[in-house]
Amino acid sequence: MMTTELLIAFLASTAGAATPLVVASMGELVTERSGVLNLGMEGMMLVGAVVGFGVTLGTGSMVLGLLAAMAAGMLMALVFGFLVLTLQTNQVATGLALTLFGIGVSAFLGRSFVGQTVERMPNLDIPLLSDLPFIGPLLFRFDAMTYASVALVVVIGAMLARTRLGLMIRAVGESPHSAHAIGFNVIALRYGTVLFGGAMAGLGGAYLSLALTPMWVEGMTAGRGWIALAQVVFATWKPRGVLVGAYLFGGVTVLQFHGQGMGLAIPSEFLSMLPYVATIVVLVLICRNPQTILLNKPMSLGQNFKAD
Repeated sequence: MMTTELLIAFLASTAGAATPLVVASMGELVTERSGVLNLGMEGMMLVGAVVGFGVTLGTGSMVLGLLAAMAAGMLMALVFGFLVLTLQTNQVATGLALTLFGIGVSAFLGRSFVGQTVERMPNLDIPLLSDLPFIGPLLFRFDAMTYASVALVVVIGAMLARTRLGLMIRAVGESPHSAHAIGFNVIALRYGTVLFGGAMAGLGGAYLSLALTPMWVEGMTAGRGWIALAQVVFATWKPRGVLVGAYLFGGVTVLQFHGQGMGLAIPSEFLSMLPYVATIVVLVLICRNPQTILLNKPMSLGQNFKAD
């Protein structure tokens, strides 16, 4: 039986589960709009999670933990960028290697953190608004990163559509040779988008270990890096689509925890599979119409560029 309290808990949990997906996906979207495909999201999120947790645990400052997670993600992205942009290695193979590297490094760094906890990222208390019945818990009782993730979608969308920087990123993603011919520094611009993507992946990973479950568990991303990658395709490389997709997948993710309370007589193992099944189903449905992909996909995505 669905009650008001259960509905509020479900919707509020959906926002929490969606936040790391929004942050990581927006970083990858900017990277891909410049023509670079980074499949190392899972590894970067894991490294961001363990570094953010470790720094927060050691210093007592969550702000330093979040900044350290972003720096760790950028460092991972810098390695990726050097390999694919400077040494011209294959983007797919390098991204997969980065994920495997991140899985191993995070497990090694996190050995001493197992079993320890930190104080959960606090929710913002907005006077009067937080106390409103029904609306208050749904809109005004989240942590700062939940609100920041929504703002990030708006800012990135405006940047890509209305600024010179956004035009440069889109131009490089569509035709790097043409962009180079009119004076754009393609490699430098791609380095910037790759580093931004790494910072967002690290930040999204830190949210997992500091807000959703304030502890370190090996492999705690549980495939969210791959879902973030899939969301960019689901969104057809549009920021607003990322927000919709993240909350859709976030709702499916928390359904496994609230399913029993809602009276769903479904085995827990099946509910655990739902986020990944939903990802596959959505991608299949989208890809049935190639025009949807071709109209928005950056033409040079995954292709290396070398100035003549």
